[in-house]
Amino acid sequence: MSTKNPFDPAAMSDNVKEQAQQIWLAGLGAFAKAQQDGTKAFEKLVSDGITMQRKAHSTAEEKLAEATQKATQAAHSLSERATGQWGKLEGIFEERVAKALHSLGLPSAAEMKALHARVAALEAQLGTAKTKTTKVTATKPAAKTAAKKTPAKKAAKK
Repeated sequence: MSTKNPFDPAAMSDNVKEQAQQIWLAGLGAFAKAQQDGTKAFEKLVSDGITMQRKAHSTAEEKLAEATQKATQAAHSLSERATGQWGKLEGIFEERVAKALHSLGLPSAAEMKALHARVAALEAQLGTAKTKTTKVTATKPAAKTAAKKTPAKKAAKK
């Protein structure tokens, strides 16, 4: 049996060399594995990055659409409120103008409308009466009309 003395400097040197060689080989193996896995890891990171970018883009589009919808609703609501306020302001203005015109003795719009309707009705009645008068006058013989005029002229001469 030959046993080496572990404390023998020559044996120690061989042992250190052998361990250094194994550490070196383990390092090369780790480097090769890291290189091989590194490419796969890099590709996985790129893939994960693309997925993350798509999710972020999708989320941003959703938030933008949501914000746009809220802004549109707010603008519509504001527009309705402003229109309502404008309508109230117009009503108040019209009421005050009507009061001022009434205090000056001017007729209101409703009174003017009624007056126009009465005038139109009277014009229609006059038009009907003129038509009847014209028809009656046109149907009388001209001789009777001339005879009536003559006595009036003689009476005027006497």
